[in-house]
Amino acid sequence: MSHLKNDSLPVFEWPVRVYIEDTDMGGVVFYANYLKFFERARTEWLRSFGVTQQILFDDFSLIFVVNHISVDYVASARLDDELKLTVEVESIRRASIHFIQHAWRNETLLARARIQIVSVTLPHLRPVAIPSSILAKMKND
Repeated sequence: MSHLKNDSLPVFEWPVRVYIEDTDMGGVVFYANYLKFFERARTEWLRSFGVTQQILFDDFSLIFVVNHISVDYVASARLDDELKLTVEVESIRRASIHFIQHAWRNETLLARARIQIVSVTLPHLRPVAIPSSILAKMKND
């Protein structure tokens, strides 16, 4: 299976502020909320190419689903912190994209993740190739 390594794509950044709803009783970000932060950043990365989740659904009858995730938690974020989430494409394959994502508070690394998403058809949820028009936008062709 061929794949494209995307060294040429810039790292995408998305800001997030920590709200009370993101924290546990101690005012520290609950670990699972980093997954939400990473999801929002990937969604905004996609939107930066003019592609929305709704367009994928309406025009192509597909969605992206997380197939694999590995997260390392390095430091804690707290209530009212301003975070920077990054999205870096590691590789794009026929029906999947592999990302490396980080959560930062200033220069402090809070969490890093490797995430694989897969393009699947609706309603059957079977893997399907990412449409060439979408790939072209992602690759900035």
